[in-house]
Amino acid sequence: MRIDIISVLPELMESAFAHSIIKRAIDNNLVEIKLHNLRDYSEDKHRRVDDYAFSGEAGMVIRIEPVYKIIRILQSERTYDEIIYTSPDGTLLNQQEANKLSTLNNIIILCGHYKGIDHRIREHLITKEISIGNYVLSGGEIPAAVITDALVRLIPGALGDESSALSDSFQDDLLSPPVYTRPAEFNGWKVPEILLSGNPAAIDQWKFEQSVERTRRLRPDLLE
Repeated sequence: MRIDIISVLPELMESAFAHSIIKRAIDNNLVEIKLHNLRDYSEDKHRRVDDYAFSGEAGMVIRIEPVYKIIRILQSERTYDEIIYTSPDGTLLNQQEANKLSTLNNIIILCGHYKGIDHRIREHLITKEISIGNYVLSGGEIPAAVITDALVRLIPGALGDESSALSDSFQDDLLSPPVYTRPAEFNGWKVPEILLSGNPAAIDQWKFEQSVERTRRLRPDLLE
């Protein structure tokens, strides 16, 4: 998979992709992540990529020309399955959406910034808009990093144990059950006996019941 991320502040994401699971996936050639500075495609002598809104409201808007230029250059090199825009009014990212994205070959993520982007970009170039929550951030760099992390960890081989992702929260619309490790007792606090029983069927049943109970208590909206 190849992920091209377009941003006015690409350095904000460098650290996010230089460690842990994503770095291992890159090192193992499972994913290629390229950061592009939108200012490099500006024809303005000061490398500006924004301008005032025609509506007269406060805030600057990303211009269409540099975005069009970089997207067309990338498309001349390969075919992209999705061109994603990080937007507070996009589809809310969930585990099912991450699962779908992880099966694609090539995607572009355009990070929003300032007041937003010229709407013609959204009308004619963007194929999918994604939000990571019902709030507004200063830019789309953090959402782009979140989207990338959510899908890269699902690429076969990215995790040391691929079955680990299958038991993550939200994979089956349930929260994950509690997890414990050694010691079996600490300060009088004990690990549930069932987990020490060595009975896989009973343990699986306990884990399922715990998932349902925790989801009902903490995130009842998922059960709807």
